[in-house]
Amino acid sequence: MKETEQIPMPEIEKIVYECSSVEEAKAKGAEHWGVKPDDIEASVLSQDKKLFGLLGSKLKVEVSPFAPVSYIRSCHFVNEILDKMDLDLVPELTDDGIVNLVGEDVGVVIGHYGETLKALEYITNLVCHEDSATRRVRFDCGGYRERREATLRRLAESIAREVQRKGRSVSLEPMSSWERRIIHISLRDNKDIQTHSIGDEPLRRVIVCPSDAQPSRKGDRKGRPMSSRHGRR
Repeated sequence: MKETEQIPMPEIEKIVYECSSVEEAKAKGAEHWGVKPDDIEASVLSQDKKLFGLLGSKLKVEVSPFAPVSYIRSCHFVNEILDKMDLDLVPELTDDGIVNLVGEDVGVVIGHYGETLKALEYITNLVCHEDSATRRVRFDCGGYRERREATLRRLAESIAREVQRKGRSVSLEPMSSWERRIIHISLRDNKDIQTHSIGDEPLRRVIVCPSDAQPSRKGDRKGRPMSSRHGRR
């Protein structure tokens, strides 16, 4: 699969239980998916009253997690890590599947050039996403992703100009899949440039090369480290 392709959000499973209460149905759903009852949404489909209403009633309840299960587990997992780190941050899951960390310790969890945030994202996906074909959860904190995306787009254009001027390939620093995707998308309309990814996670990197050249695992000049010119602002 190309890195410029967008993996769709995992589908949310639904189950119908026959039980005596909505709480019972939510508890069963939570046990089935390995999450908490508060993570379960429930809707009563029908109610069958027993003899003269003396023995209560039987409900048919449809339950489902409020988000893809791997995303919910990711929130719980990172919340435990943040508690152990004694950081004043709370994970909030956005509608587009981003875990946004909100609180006082924003600067601490972002780290130098986002390294701490990226490490937390990598570990969480490694633990909580069993299926490598599903879309990975992404992390944000204090608007970092928006700033980082702008930085990567500027970096991509700068490196492209350098490659065109010098006629040789440049290897960028290791990046997450989301960051690599930004580089690929930023340069995909440049007919004079090709981009490729090489290496294994978490050290996978982008190679930017002239369109008539082939990327090489050896001999490519390493991209300069992010300086204040290309770094987070």
